[in-house]
Amino acid sequence: MGIYLNPQGTDFEEALNSEIYIDKSELIKYTNKILRTKQKYICVSRPRRFGKSMAAEMLTAYYSCGCDSKEIFSRLNISGDESFEKHLNRYNVIHINMVNFLERSESIDDMLDYLKKRLLHEIKKENGDVDCFDWNDLVSVLDEVFQKKKIPFIFIIDEWDCIFRVHKSDEKSQTKYLNFLRNLLKDQSYVALAYMTGILPIKKYGEHSAINAFYEYSMTGAEPISEFTGFTEDEVKELCEKYNKSFSEMKRWYDGYNLNGISIYNPKSVVESILRGQFNNYWTSTETYEALKIYIEMNFDGLKDKVTQLIAGEKIEINPGKFQNDMTTLRSADDIFTLLVHLGYLTYDFYTNQVWIPNSEVAQEFVNSIEDGGWEEVVKAIKSSDELLKATLNCDEEKVAELIDKAHSDNTSILKYNDENSLSCVISLAYYSARKTYIIERELPAGKGYADLVFRPRKNNSNPAMIVELKYDKSAEGALEQIKKKQYTDCLKDYSGEILLVGINYDKDSKCHNCRIEKTVL
Repeated sequence: MGIYLNPQGTDFEEALNSEIYIDKSELIKYTNKILRTKQKYICVSRPRRFGKSMAAEMLTAYYSCGCDSKEIFSRLNISGDESFEKHLNRYNVIHINMVNFLERSESIDDMLDYLKKRLLHEIKKENGDVDCFDWNDLVSVLDEVFQKKKIPFIFIIDEWDCIFRVHKSDEKSQTKYLNFLRNLLKDQSYVALAYMTGILPIKKYGEHSAINAFYEYSMTGAEPISEFTGFTEDEVKELCEKYNKSFSEMKRWYDGYNLNGISIYNPKSVVESILRGQFNNYWTSTETYEALKIYIEMNFDGLKDKVTQLIAGEKIEINPGKFQNDMTTLRSADDIFTLLVHLGYLTYDFYTNQVWIPNSEVAQEFVNSIEDGGWEEVVKAIKSSDELLKATLNCDEEKVAELIDKAHSDNTSILKYNDENSLSCVISLAYYSARKTYIIERELPAGKGYADLVFRPRKNNSNPAMIVELKYDKSAEGALEQIKKKQYTDCLKDYSGEILLVGINYDKDSKCHNCRIEKTVL
């Protein structure tokens, strides 16, 4: 048993001893399935504080022959799988957190040299009876130890990509590091499993791909291990029931990460909100908003327009395939948004190629990032949104039209009208603060058509529901008539109480909006 070779399972036991622990041990069922196969190379990337290290510690405790962990795993879900005992504590495990080696080194050469010396020291200490040709050659020693003792090695490398985040522009060092990993892992008979975690997927270098044997599971495509990326909705529901917390508020604050159709919650924030007894910005507070600001202010054509649309609640279609999996080779808005998906600031739909802001916690971080200058018009619209909602609830049609006029005129260079879709973006931005008390749904199937905007009151909110119909160069009266004629109120069948029917029209000649509001009861 050592620090890096066959460590004890102490770190994982601490996770089990914590007040809140979500059982993700069935990830082991998947890793057992791919042991000693061509799929044995895994790179799992996800945002900071999304449980990467816990998963690495769990796999270490399960596989390491330096542990006797049958008792602790027998209480977990994996114990019911037929592969459970077959692989339990049967492997030499090398568990490395690359941050620990990078922080104590001045260069990549120093880091790799120190890493190899530490591993060789522990391997020789535990396997001194093996007659190795060269005890200074890590790859040769691993191979000879395996050939002699017939116990394969499992490599668990946490924060594998920290080199690319710290030495962002040092391509020479990055390539040297990738070559080290390739020589250590690729096509080596002593490797039973290589499991790497990080924030970024594997760096692309054109035709040169040092570790192309790895299968990648990321925030743009995590199937079939999507459910192990964070907390699932069912897991969060159980926690809310156990601790008497509002599930609807938990969903508003921390839900929204879409992993191949599975709804994933931010685990850091869910746990913190329960332990601290209130909803707040816990995940985003672990890093300054400047980390987001530097990317959304990059001067790419159309980037500011698209960020404004995201803040307004819109979805943006992107092409993630061109992203080079680093933090410097950013040539388009698509590259920026793909990076923000991996960092956790956006979520991505694999099937539609769309991104959007996942939840209220992250949305607030976007607002924080634009408040310091250059986005004055967007900030004004957001700050006026409380006044607009109040005017709507008071059925003040003139005030509603006036405030929407202002929101549009202030952002006319960003949000140009040419149809009802672009009109809806301005309306969504203008009603920004309504998200605190309403679930806002766009293009919702309703009656005999699709309602443009439906404002469904959140639990414990006494405000009336609202249905907003938008018209471009027609009439607000016609918008109201369409709500009634096509029976859009049918989409609120699970709701009882007052409903505001809101018709909004934009006249392209006068460049003004007009509004009509009626009350009804369901």
